[in-house]
Amino acid sequence: MLGECGMLERDRRGLRKCSVTLCKEMVVDELFIQSLQTDDILTDSMAESILVEPTSHKRSWRLLSLLPKRGPRAFSSFCSALRDTEQQHLCALLTESPERDGERQRYVDSPLPLPTQEGIVPAKRARTQESMEMCLDADSPITSSVLPCTPDFYLKHCQQSYSMVSSPRGLALVISNVSFDPCAAPDLDSRKGGEVDEEVLRKVFTELDYIVTVRRDLTAPGMRECIEQFGRRQQHQTVSSCVVCLLSHGVEGAIYGTDGQLLELDWVFEAFDNAHCPLLQNKPKMFFIQACRGEEMDCGVEQSDGPERTQSPGCEQRDAGREGEGDGDTRQTEERGRLRVKLPQRSDMICGFASLKGTAAMRNTKRGSWFIQEVNSALRFRARDTHLSDILVQVNGRIKDREGYAPGTPHHRCKEMSEFTSSLCKDLYLFPKYHPQY
Repeated sequence: MLGECGMLERDRRGLRKCSVTLCKEMVVDELFIQSLQTDDILTDSMAESILVEPTSHKRSWRLLSLLPKRGPRAFSSFCSALRDTEQQHLCALLTESPERDGERQRYVDSPLPLPTQEGIVPAKRARTQESMEMCLDADSPITSSVLPCTPDFYLKHCQQSYSMVSSPRGLALVISNVSFDPCAAPDLDSRKGGEVDEEVLRKVFTELDYIVTVRRDLTAPGMRECIEQFGRRQQHQTVSSCVVCLLSHGVEGAIYGTDGQLLELDWVFEAFDNAHCPLLQNKPKMFFIQACRGEEMDCGVEQSDGPERTQSPGCEQRDAGREGEGDGDTRQTEERGRLRVKLPQRSDMICGFASLKGTAAMRNTKRGSWFIQEVNSALRFRARDTHLSDILVQVNGRIKDREGYAPGTPHHRCKEMSEFTSSLCKDLYLFPKYHPQY
């Protein structure tokens, strides 16, 4: 018997019966949606409407509400997509119900490696007790196109913001340490999923019109040399901004090279300050740090209320209290004709950190880190009309809501909290895909 728009009634009943479990455990990611698009079950607009949903639960619910209207092949294509994305246990749940005895097929779950700590968390699929990295819902990275800025928005906001008109917008450097020397750094595990983060960042900043350089697995001296060479590139003079992304194991104030040696983040920021990188003076410099800042795992606290679960000149003196002893009239007269505007040593920087001081950062071995996932998603959907400080506030909100799912392990219901620091002096809009015509 055909149901609404042609789906078999028994298939509709099966979806309805299993909907709660599906919404809780199903991973609706880009690969899953592409499988349904390939079978002509979902249109492009339907796929976008699903992927734009902010949580895994809402994406699952949106998909389940569309499937019964997509014809008699929708159910079998849906089951095939579950199998193709290693969610055989959910496929079996649908196809092994008592009312489907005549067409029952059994599928063996293929276990997924569970995550480990930078922190590590598993996908919401069949799990074993191998290794666990802390993760909320194991969504795959969003790859929807970066939404473009409109001419009207640019004209309304360009005066009070940093000039972002060059093409390319700037240079971007991504250093991603995934594999560590087992002899020099025996205590540093491979950062499985780190390769996902580097590809995500390469794609999103390329779409945002940056020339992206990705370097993998560098020692601490190698990172230092790479950063110094990057900061000296003459092209910085003709572009509007700069991006540096550092992905590795870390401690508070430093990240590890593959040789187990530390590179201090303060040195990294210094390499791009107004004294050491004059080509980028008065231009915004963006940093994204995906690394632990300590070993403490945030276990979270229960909310005391709310749901149970589910942003006059010449008068200044130095605080040091000693104001230029020996500053005589002669020197003042000599300098009066050659005074230049001075800059602070360090300004026009913004840095997003994956975790708070002293705490571990979360990375999923299959999907990449929580922080980079959320930065990617926010840049793709909000850069068109939101300045970067507010984007990172939104990232903080999304990270706050995430929660590890790893029953039976110390990582179950673990939490993370990202943060950012800023010395920006104007609004920083990226104005994606908009280039003013002169």
